[in-house]
Amino acid sequence: MTAPEYGGLGLDALSYAVAMEELARANAAYQGCLSVHNSLVCGALSLFGTPEQRSRYLPKLASGEWIGAYSLSEAGAGSDAGSIQTMAKPAAEGFSITGTKCWVSNGGIAGLFVVFVSTSPAGASRGISCFLIEGGTPGFTVGRKEKKMGLRASDTRELHFQDCFVPRSALLGSLNGGFKVAMRLLDGGRVAIGAQAVGIAQAAFEEALSYAKTRRQFGKPIAEFQLIQAKLADMSVGIEAARLLVRRAAVLLSRGARCTKEASMAKLFASSTANRVAYDAVQIHGGNGIVREFPVERYFRDARATEIYEGTSEIQRLIIARE
Repeated sequence: MTAPEYGGLGLDALSYAVAMEELARANAAYQGCLSVHNSLVCGALSLFGTPEQRSRYLPKLASGEWIGAYSLSEAGAGSDAGSIQTMAKPAAEGFSITGTKCWVSNGGIAGLFVVFVSTSPAGASRGISCFLIEGGTPGFTVGRKEKKMGLRASDTRELHFQDCFVPRSALLGSLNGGFKVAMRLLDGGRVAIGAQAVGIAQAAFEEALSYAKTRRQFGKPIAEFQLIQAKLADMSVGIEAARLLVRRAAVLLSRGARCTKEASMAKLFASSTANRVAYDAVQIHGGNGIVREFPVERYFRDARATEIYEGTSEIQRLIIARE
């Protein structure tokens, strides 16, 4: 989605969603890395970066020389972004940052971090600012890698800041305008996670269908039993519906239209579908579904996160109701 003048392909959001789905069908952890890199980091720079920031970072990000990471969450600030405790205090010609961030995808491999911190605590969400911080900046260290249930190939870390100085030129967007940056990016991020969920579901369905055709019980393939057929039919319908919701939101995003409701609907339904399809895929495999020789075990674990990150399913329902 990065513009060609910075080394990107300039593809629209629909093309991006199709690519993200296909990548997730093969490996959702790898797709998640690219989703954060493109939707949240390149997207942030493309929408809010100054010409100097774009010229400095986007070519490196577009070429893959640098990987991007996005850091909003903290131990006490997940869905409630206004509770961020990591502070940026004014310093000579810039800011001094102190605090800890968590659940940072790409944290151990990134060269550039988009980090949200509090610059005016009394303002809550209206006192958040966004900074571009390069890896290796003095006072900035990357913490331990999380041992996750699923998406295990995705590098997820804590970030630690102790009197980390960043120049004023590192500010992305306006001072105390970081919440606007975060909310604007989330529509695109939710489309990407919706596409990820569809990809996981598609892969799980294909494995279940193939297994049902070859696994024999009572003298015939289990695909000939109506209860298995009913599961496969429901899986297929759910995947197609989720795919259409994701692509509708992507089309609106491509047109520059506001799509907060549609992106939340797509993310909510697709993630729920992925979990349901993965569950049924394991069930169709029987005992083989819970051993690692069969890929549905991984799809089952990977799918779970899609209902949590980029806004939980509960938060998506609140957004849809509000909209």
